[in-house]
Amino acid sequence: MICLGIESTAHTFGCGIVDEKGRIYANIKNSYTTEKGGIHPTEAKIHHENAKDNVVEDALKAAKLRLDEVDLISFSHGPGLPPCLLVGMRKAKELARKINASLAGVNHCISHLEIGRLLTKAKDPVLLYPSGANTQIIAYEAGKYRIFGETLDNGVGNFIDAFARHAGLGFPGGPKIERLASEGKNYIELPYVVKGMDVSFGGLLTNLKQKYDSGKYKVEDLAFSMQETVFAMLVEVSERAMAHTGKKELLLGGGVACNKRLQEMCRTMCEERNAKFFVPEKEFLADNGAMIAWQGILQRKLATKGYDSIDIGPYERTDDVEVNWR
Repeated sequence: MICLGIESTAHTFGCGIVDEKGRIYANIKNSYTTEKGGIHPTEAKIHHENAKDNVVEDALKAAKLRLDEVDLISFSHGPGLPPCLLVGMRKAKELARKINASLAGVNHCISHLEIGRLLTKAKDPVLLYPSGANTQIIAYEAGKYRIFGETLDNGVGNFIDAFARHAGLGFPGGPKIERLASEGKNYIELPYVVKGMDVSFGGLLTNLKQKYDSGKYKVEDLAFSMQETVFAMLVEVSERAMAHTGKKELLLGGGVACNKRLQEMCRTMCEERNAKFFVPEKEFLADNGAMIAWQGILQRKLATKGYDSIDIGPYERTDDVEVNWR
């Protein structure tokens, strides 16, 4: 079975093609960026509308397949930005109708976890999932992926992007902050907010903006201090989840997981716990179509040709999904 998956939850429109054995035939994406400011949902939607046909065509070419050789279509139905999700859903329905294929809407967050399990061979990990809008610590227990900890306000990626935007760095801000942090030398005390298993970034963002506006601190030092503080928070709650669940594996997924310093801190924590640490290649950490295609394969029993019954779920949580493929 071959599945074509479409990702369009936020700034990336992606198309991946995967078979039931986990072989990835293609993984093509086109992402919305800005020189200044952050992601604007309407502009991201327009970007996706302009990119969608070429991305799908390029994926089929890369896979050396015709559309009619695809057996199943899947798309990310949520969570995400509704205008962006709609573009992906409509393109998926268009393709499914063309070849009379079954269609499956899948959860974006779980797709990050499952592509990570596929590619790293992690068996039963705790997933640290830091991305733009989402920051969750997830593990499989009693038939669902349970959220053991999460952000109480902003996703860590949106938090980083907000500070980058304030500093005039454009979108996405994460890679630029990471480069600046590598040049920082002085640690500046920042609010460290862990509440049980949860984290909060709102007060930290305000504090960072105030320090930046004061002109007393180098932006490189602020970026360095932000990473050290925020990533320590994430590692702390991840370790607590591992202790609580008794699991001996940590898996990273999501765009912020591309950060080398976060990976290093997670690896160190796992070594100290005598646990295994897994991180997929960068291509599969950030939003991509291959993870949606693989999730479509996993949930193929739920796929349908009743296209009109399928809709987006912008606010669907990870623990809303019944896991019937494990």
